[in-house]
Amino acid sequence: MELRHLRYFLAVAEELHFGRAAIRLQMAQPPLSQQIKQLETELGIQLFARTRRKVELTAAGQVLQQEAQQVLQHLEQAIRKTQQANRGEVGRLAIAFVSSAMYSLLPDYLKQYREQYPQVEIVLHELSTQEQIQGLLDNRLDIGFMRPPIAHDMLRSRSVLKEPLVAALPLTHRLASQQSLSIQTMQKELFILFPRVMATHLYDQIISLCHQGDFSPTVVQQAAQMQTILSLVAAEIGVAIVPASLQNLQRRGVCFIPFQDSTPQAEVCVVWKQDQMTPTVKTFLQGML
Repeated sequence: MELRHLRYFLAVAEELHFGRAAIRLQMAQPPLSQQIKQLETELGIQLFARTRRKVELTAAGQVLQQEAQQVLQHLEQAIRKTQQANRGEVGRLAIAFVSSAMYSLLPDYLKQYREQYPQVEIVLHELSTQEQIQGLLDNRLDIGFMRPPIAHDMLRSRSVLKEPLVAALPLTHRLASQQSLSIQTMQKELFILFPRVMATHLYDQIISLCHQGDFSPTVVQQAAQMQTILSLVAAEIGVAIVPASLQNLQRRGVCFIPFQDSTPQAEVCVVWKQDQMTPTVKTFLQGML
């Protein structure tokens, strides 16, 4: 039995008239009748009761009609889903990000992407740059939002965000009322900073900014996540220098003050693996780049 036999059978079963079914199928009636007889012979079952006046389904024919409709519906659904997958409209995306990406460009774009591709499942992971690179190389991640440098031949990247650095101070700090700060005013402060291995380029930018003020920061506490750093600032354990987008977190007990000096630009890149450019990855990147 071939799929065309089921389509021919359903046309006759729904029309209960060989002539109308042939017109619907855009074929002549004799070949249609021949195909139905061939199907009945193959199954060893009479599917239609034929008289000169009418055509009726037999009990066996009624069963086949129900089953054939389901088969063709499932086939059409499978074809539709396959075509959608090829266009990147269905599937799964594992996306990782450094924390500041979630406080800046990523939420709005995820909303826009979900509205356009509601059948794509998105799984989010907050990870350091090094963790993201390893996840991409191991094919556990599809896309990463991380800080440069991304030095690996198998990965491709594009800059999607550049922003200045700002001071994060406790609300009770003596400088909290200032509109802007000179980096020199922070020479004697105790700093909260993440380990360099978490984001080497951003770490070096913060140290470079301090060097512009003729000092090396005294680090009283290290913390891996930006949220933790801001919580420690709110607890008056120290101060921090962070990307400006962290202001969107609106952490209670913390104020953010821009620097009067020109600061290095904290950068976020979108990164993907060159040989894992799936249709869903393509659609995601096309909307962003």
